[in-house]
Amino acid sequence: MPATKSVQQSKTFNFPVQIYYEDTDFSGVVYHPNFLKYFERAREHVIGAKSLASLWDEHDLGFAVYRSDMLCHDGVEFADIIDIRTRFYFESKYRTVWLQEVWRPNAKKAAVTAQIEMVCMNKNRQLSPMPPILIKRLAEAFSQPVTF
Repeated sequence: MPATKSVQQSKTFNFPVQIYYEDTDFSGVVYHPNFLKYFERAREHVIGAKSLASLWDEHDLGFAVYRSDMLCHDGVEFADIIDIRTRFYFESKYRTVWLQEVWRPNAKKAAVTAQIEMVCMNKNRQLSPMPPILIKRLAEAFSQPVTF
């Protein structure tokens, strides 16, 4: 994963993805924008669909990508079942940073690495702090208490 400052990171979450023919280009290699979709699904898996729905329905809040940095080191091919490995940390009560990797079966290194920064926004697209209930839920992924 890209180098980051020294911060407390969450445990690693694993999310398997089957690569279908429709995910690939003419050569059978995954079309690079699809990795962003896989990373999004993995983040949703970590946060939880119900938590995201509740965040929107009850608090008028959601997340938006503020910044992303992705490096493709190796191709991923049709019929692979890849493992999306995800860790994150709190940059502030407004922002989370997600460190995500794509691993092919039996690989010795990640095929794709990314650092994606997410910000919490209200329905008016204004920066808003994450509600304490969400921070508490996400903080369960850490071995030590999370502080800002």
